[in-house]
Parts: sequence; C-alpha cells; structure tokens
Amino acid sequence: MEALKLKDLYDGFRDPKVIKGLSRLIAEEAKKLSKPINIMEVCGGHTHSIMKYGLPQLMPDNINFIHGPGCPVCIMPKERIDHAYILSQQENVILVTLGDMIKVPGSKGSLQDARAKGADVRFVYSPLDTLKIATENPEKKVIFFAIGFETTTPMTAALIDVVRKRKITNILFHINHVTVPEVMVELIDSRDEHVDSYNNRIDAFLGPSHVSVITGSKIYDKFPKAYARPVVVAGFEPVDVMEAVLMVVRQFVEGRCELEIEYKRSVTQEGNLKAQELIEKYFEKADLFKWRGLGNVPESGYKLRTEYAELDAEKIYKEILPTEEIEDHKLCICGDILRGMASPPECTIFGTACKPSSPLGSCMVSSEGSCAAYYKYGNLIS
Repeated sequence: MEALKLKDLYDGFRDPKVIKGLSRLIAEEAKKLSKPINIMEVCGGHTHSIMKYGLPQLMPDNINFIHGPGCPVCIMPKERIDHAYILSQQENVILVTLGDMIKVPGSKGSLQDARAKGADVRFVYSPLDTLKIATENPEKKVIFFAIGFETTTPMTAALIDVVRKRKITNILFHINHVTVPEVMVELIDSRDEHVDSYNNRIDAFLGPSHVSVITGSKIYDKFPKAYARPVVVAGFEPVDVMEAVLMVVRQFVEGRCELEIEYKRSVTQEGNLKAQELIEKYFEKADLFKWRGLGNVPESGYKLRTEYAELDAEKIYKEILPTEEIEDHKLCICGDILRGMASPPECTIFGTACKPSSPLGSCMVSSEGSCAAYYKYGNLIS
C-alpha cells in the first residue's frame, strides 16, 4: 500500500495532461514577451527531468533552457579526484565515498581503477554508513571523501558530530562540499563579461529545491536585487519545472524581478535551521574552490574548521597530495557544458569515444551530468 501511495503522489506531478496544459499556458504568456528568455536550471536533477520528459519540445521558440553546473561529481577537478586515488593507495586505508565518484576519471585513473589495483574503495548511500565500516575495521584509517552541495553537507557534519561524541579515532575526512549561490554569481559575471551575443545571457534561474530545503530560499535574495535575475525555486518533477517556467515568464511579462518558491511543499524562506547550525559548527568557507571547467570560485566550497584539524585528511596527508592544477582531456568540452556555453551534442567525442560505459569527461560519468542526460534521453527531443 505504501508503494502504491508513493506512486500515486509522484504520478500527480508527471501527469501528461497537466504538463501539456502548462505548456499551453506558457506559450500564451510567451506571446507577450518583447525578447527571448534564457532560463538556467542550476541542478543536474532538473536537467534530467527536462530531458527525460522532453520539456524543451514543449517550449515556445522564445523560451530556452540553459543547463548549469549543478552536478557535484561533474564539477570535481582532476586534482581532487587524484587526492582520493592517492589516499586509497595508502597502507591500512579504506576510502569511502558516495556512488558516482567511483567512476570519475582523474589523471591517475578513477577510484574504480584504484580498486582494481587492490585499493579498498567503498561507496555508501549515506555518510553515516561509514561508522559501520570503521567499527568493523578498527585497525584501518577510514577516510570519507565528502562531496555534494548544501543538500549533503549536513549529513557529513552529522557524521563528524557522531565521530567526536563517540570519540572514534579511525575516521578522517576529505571535504569537497560546494555551495550554489557563489557559482551562480560566477556564471553571471563571466558570461556578462565575455559573451557578446544576447542568446547566451542567463535571464533567470531555476533554483534547486533540495538545496533550498536546507538553506532556505533566502540564499537567492541577492539575485533579483543585485543582478536583476529572477529565481524560482522548483521541484524536480516535470509539473514542478513547467510551473516554475510559467512563473518566470509571468515575471517578465509583468515587469517583475523577484525570488519565488514553486516548491512550497518543502521549501521555506529560512530553511532547516538545525542543519545550518550543524554546518556552521564544523565547516567554514574556503577562500577558493576550483570547479571543473569554471576555475577557482571564491568562497564556493567548505573546509573543516581549524579546531578539527585532527580529522582533516587533506592536512594529515598534505605531503603526498598534489596541489598543481590538471587540465582535462583536450577533446572534452565539459568546461563549456558546465558553464552552459555548449550542449553535449556539440562535443566531437559525445556518444562515440565518450559514453557512459567509457567516459572521458566528468559530465558523462555522473547520473546527474548533462552529457549522461543527453545520451540517455536525447532522442526524446531530436
């Protein structure tokens, strides 16, 4: 019965009649626009929903989607992947991370390659699963390679909290959590500075709902005010996305520029205050965090606070971890794709040399990557 109820809940947000009805409303409103609108969905979850349900086909010609860099695996630079690879090779170390990170290629190979060479690399569905691994292997150092946006950051903080309260001594952390607002600013600034064509301007954003459940919608307050870009926080179901697009279009038609919440089922202005307190307790902003394809973005990532240095694998293993930046494959255009400056089919190796079974670029590796979405669902909008 529970499974049936859950299916019924989701079906309501995937109803073809509702989706087509919203498409007609968007088309009617779009007739009133004085110029085209380019809407960037920041999160890979939105990208996959947009592609899976063929939403670009349901848009009028003057409404365009631009795919953003919102895939925490895709934006991980090769040097940080190399950190994980090197750490996994150390004696008496178990490297633990979340699923998609296993396949991402660094300059030395992927964690999957490291495991094939004998490294003890394990993936978990929840950071708290690391506790069981550490308990069962008291003689090993268990290093949790933490990734993700604000959505998963509280779970890492909760794991740290348990480790400290239980005085567990064989769990360390390599922190790679990133934050959404700072990269949105980077995308606006870099495109406005270097792009002459209006066609490449970001006019509005769809804000990721899962991030916003934690942070609250308040993290987007500055975009309508300081950058003249509306933001609509949207759920990931196709009806959510279509309703959010309609809200964006109506803002432009009515001459408004505001922050709005479509996903009112879970998102509030303030967010989850307890989760925010836990993040604040254990993390502080890093001065710079390098995003694959985007470069160093100020204060867009977290690091452990200095008072928890004894848990910081990046500091403990500092002498063996490289610091130099590493270039991507010359034929891969993941950088442009993550910026929304190119679409996956424009890459010369898309679907040939680079595909999910043999990815050369990060955008093809993750289930949230734009290239993976186009490879899986691209025929729906061809």
